[in-house]
Amino acid sequence: MNLAAYLDRIGHSGPVRPDLATLRAVHRAHHFAIPYENLDVQLKRPVVTDPAAAFDKIVTRRRGGWCYEMNGVLGWALAEIGFKVTRMMAGVRREQDGDIAISNHLILRVDLEDGPWMADVGFGDGPLDPYPIAPGPIQGGLFAYRLEEMAGGWWRLHNHPAGGAPSFDFQIAPADEAAMADRCQWLQSDPASGFVQNAVVQRHQPDRLLMLRGRSLRILTADSATDRLIADAGDYVATLKTDFNLDLPEAASLWPAIEARHEALFGAP
Repeated sequence: MNLAAYLDRIGHSGPVRPDLATLRAVHRAHHFAIPYENLDVQLKRPVVTDPAAAFDKIVTRRRGGWCYEMNGVLGWALAEIGFKVTRMMAGVRREQDGDIAISNHLILRVDLEDGPWMADVGFGDGPLDPYPIAPGPIQGGLFAYRLEEMAGGWWRLHNHPAGGAPSFDFQIAPADEAAMADRCQWLQSDPASGFVQNAVVQRHQPDRLLMLRGRSLRILTADSATDRLIADAGDYVATLKTDFNLDLPEAASLWPAIEARHEALFGAP
């Protein structure tokens, strides 16, 4: 694991120091350079919560990843720069599903001189910038997010209206690494897991958010949404390469399952 290699992967060539300007710059660069994706789950390749494994996949092999990988390698890099970083766990859709959701999402607390900030490049369509852990609207980026302080020491991040999951909840405490590892295994193996059921790839760009869910590609800007239906396996592989910088020809093998899932949800085209 090498910090210079990570910074090269995200295209950050400026100085790095443990301050807010660096945190914002690295956070944005990671979002723009590295797509959120769960294609290893679809390809039945094991995924773990170890940052070293995430580094190999994301930096060395130039892939994307999901929250345990994306925030895993970001948290390692921020610590290397000199930030105080705490890995914390959250529950995506805890508002709907209850406490069983806790540990299905890895997030990062970064302590700066003015207090704790949240860094999260692993939510897929979440805030573009890090944000202070304080109640109120979240500034920066194209979409409207909000952080709510709730009873019992809980916080809730409200996603933008066009996003995927509507929210996630967390408490200010270090992650239970064993619980996260168990949940990571469940998410990639249980037929009830949405990550097993659906292929998802997302990527932030300065003026848009690309969201590929199954065979549906949605392009969101601050004031518009455009949808395109992926035609076939070749179109799927080409879209991964062109729009998401993922050179993954073996993803063509996923097409029958992607097409079947689409028809199950929406009917035949």
